[in-house]
Amino acid sequence: MNAPTPLPRRAPPPGMAAPADARFTRCVLWTTILASSMAFIDGSVVNVGLPAIRDGLNAEPAGLQWVINAYLLPLGALLLLGGAAGDRLGRKAVFITGIASFGGASALCAAAWNLPVLLAARTVQGIAAAFLLPNSLAILGTTFSGAARGRAIGIWAAAGAALGASGPMLGGWLIDSFGWRTVFMVNLPLAAASLGLALAFIREARPGVRHERLDLRGSTLATASLGALTWSLTVASGVAGWTRPAILALITGGALLVWFLKVEGSRGAHAAVPLGLFSSRTFVGLTALTFLVYGALGALLLLIPYVLIEGGHFSATAAGAALLPAPLIIAMLSPATGTLAGKLGARRLLAAGSLLVGMGFLVLLFERADTPYWYVIFPALLLIAVGMSAVAAPLTTAVLAAARADTAGAASGLNSAVSRIGATFAVALLGGTLGAGTTLLRAFHGAAVAAAAACFAAAAVAFVWVEDTRERR
Repeated sequence: MNAPTPLPRRAPPPGMAAPADARFTRCVLWTTILASSMAFIDGSVVNVGLPAIRDGLNAEPAGLQWVINAYLLPLGALLLLGGAAGDRLGRKAVFITGIASFGGASALCAAAWNLPVLLAARTVQGIAAAFLLPNSLAILGTTFSGAARGRAIGIWAAAGAALGASGPMLGGWLIDSFGWRTVFMVNLPLAAASLGLALAFIREARPGVRHERLDLRGSTLATASLGALTWSLTVASGVAGWTRPAILALITGGALLVWFLKVEGSRGAHAAVPLGLFSSRTFVGLTALTFLVYGALGALLLLIPYVLIEGGHFSATAAGAALLPAPLIIAMLSPATGTLAGKLGARRLLAAGSLLVGMGFLVLLFERADTPYWYVIFPALLLIAVGMSAVAAPLTTAVLAAARADTAGAASGLNSAVSRIGATFAVALLGGTLGAGTTLLRAFHGAAVAAAAACFAAAAVAFVWVEDTRERR
């Protein structure tokens, strides 16, 4: 449902050799799709496996939250560094390293004998995905040109959205049929095939010549800050509440965030996150809207399958299939809303879409233990899907319009990272819901109200902070 956002690419750096032989280009396209599919599937498939993982590894609710966040946190924090590393060190080399690392981490996930091992492997998966995804797009950008480039990126994005949408149902079937470990084992043949194809078909003469160094200090500070903040929210949302360690972690995370901003400011245009982007009031508003709406959406993707399995006694397969209508509707309607944004302006669609998503969350308040899926969950998903279709494409357009031409790639990459960070924080706040036991439904209703409030706040942000691009012409 959180479809990949294609990043605009600059001209290839010196030394990047695009394949001259046209017969290779299709193989390159399918190599990038095959490799990226691992990251897309793992971004959604694990949600339906949480009850099985909990039972298999005797995990506590906080541990279940980290099964999700150990992947999302490094992916969101290191996404921009992964793209910069490809520019500096060579995109093929970084891409292949990402594939191999993701495959190895998946094998460790499948073999994990306790929760700490699983969390460590999930963290490596997130780091690998942060280097794999942006470089798969960069490789497409330098392999294709003109109209063919747009078609290739469109196919890549559509394939990613479809794979992410099918992930929960595929994962549910694997869990019901063979156990939760097979969710990770399915990555192994994908990694082997994409690695072989990448070695055979992706060409790169030498890394681009770049004089500036990678922003390793900034990326490390960002990861440490987000990790501390996420840990504090995870503890605070559980039974223990705001303990001294949780408060200390919150303060530490805030201090590291301030340090990160200072480092980024000193690096100027060479920072992983150019702070000049935030000189635009519209970009600030779009960033806040992304954080709120995609945070609420991340909570939905986790909570609905969990509640259906635990409270409604659905199989994992059925719980995964229950989410399928939403991404299908988003995929069908998003092209039309992208066109409509050009006529009406993005602000109106962003506000209306956020309101619809919030109303969909409020429909979930009618959910009861014996309520059929078609009476509450399905109508709620319809509203949320229609609302998200009015947000996704116009949001990408508005982000690019709010940035200068020379910062468009950084703006789009940062927006994609913020969507994942929003989901990370939302999952961290669900400890009380995942550990609610007999009061699961009541906790679910509380989470739905909070998610709806976040979406209504996003609609207000769209009205107040986002300049209508149509009005700027």
